[in-house]
Amino acid sequence: MEMTIDASITSKIPDFKIGLIQYHNIEVGDSPQMLKGRLQLFQESIFFDLQDKNVTSIRGVAEWRDVFKKTGKDPNRYRHSAEALYRRVKKQNYLSTINSAIDLNNFFSLQYEVPIGIYDRGQLKGDALQLRIGRTDETYVGLNGRENSLEDLIIAADEDGPFGSPFVDSNRAPVGNGTTDAVQIIFLRPSLPVSEGEKLTNSLMDMFIGIHGGEGTCRVVGG
Repeated sequence: MEMTIDASITSKIPDFKIGLIQYHNIEVGDSPQMLKGRLQLFQESIFFDLQDKNVTSIRGVAEWRDVFKKTGKDPNRYRHSAEALYRRVKKQNYLSTINSAIDLNNFFSLQYEVPIGIYDRGQLKGDALQLRIGRTDETYVGLNGRENSLEDLIIAADEDGPFGSPFVDSNRAPVGNGTTDAVQIIFLRPSLPVSEGEKLTNSLMDMFIGIHGGEGTCRVVGG
């Protein structure tokens, strides 16, 4: 599967980059106790760290807020998914377990301080994905259960249109227990060197395969 980054993004953020991972023959199910325990302990640690500081002071959170500003989206009204996770933890509204893929996705989003999306490959159309800025008339029903305007948001699209965003993903291609092939997008900090982005992406892929089996390939796109 190919991934391109449209000029509507790079004209505003020249060093924009993502980590792209493709998984095959994975098995998604309930999270192992090890992952549940690590996610819980990590959230508790973050909660104590945030007692005397604001979520917006976190480097990755702040950098992605700036990305939203550059594309024309108010980050105070539209909070990227990593910031939303941190705000939940700060309120001690800890994330409950969903499945092994989503739980690991949330764990790494908190660890890397960036939005990360994972999508069921079987629900995506075609062999080419594109990242671009959403148009005025574009919307989708998100995992938040609402119709979301995509205007001025960075979106991921396939042949059928938008399916994901660092704000909220659509309800079209969520990963569940029947998923065997998946695509994961790590919305890296633009300031991160490509070499560091490659290490981070590969580390995430290795841990994901360690839990879910199967095979994976990864690369950094852009930057």
